[in-house]
Amino acid sequence: MNEHDMADIGGTMTGVDPGRLDDQQLMKELETIHRTRHDTLLYGSNDALRAHNDRMARLEGEWLRRNPRRPVAPGRTREGARERGCGRPVTP
Repeated sequence: MNEHDMADIGGTMTGVDPGRLDDQQLMKELETIHRTRHDTLLYGSNDALRAHNDRMARLEGEWLRRNPRRPVAPGRTREGARERGCGRPVTP
């Protein structure tokens, strides 16, 4: 990897353009950025948090672009959350 492989946003190197990563590399990048999220939020500078937000959005956006029909767990929907919360669906 060289400087031409790096995305440059506002003069800050933010990693390889997600569109240039293969599926395995993209997943590894996503795992890493999600693992470091909490510490960046709590202890990173504003610039570090901005860079982290941008990088995470770019990586997640690329993953979603590649996986438009990803499986969605029923418990991760609004209806599923309502059922978890009180044992029965809530009518609006």
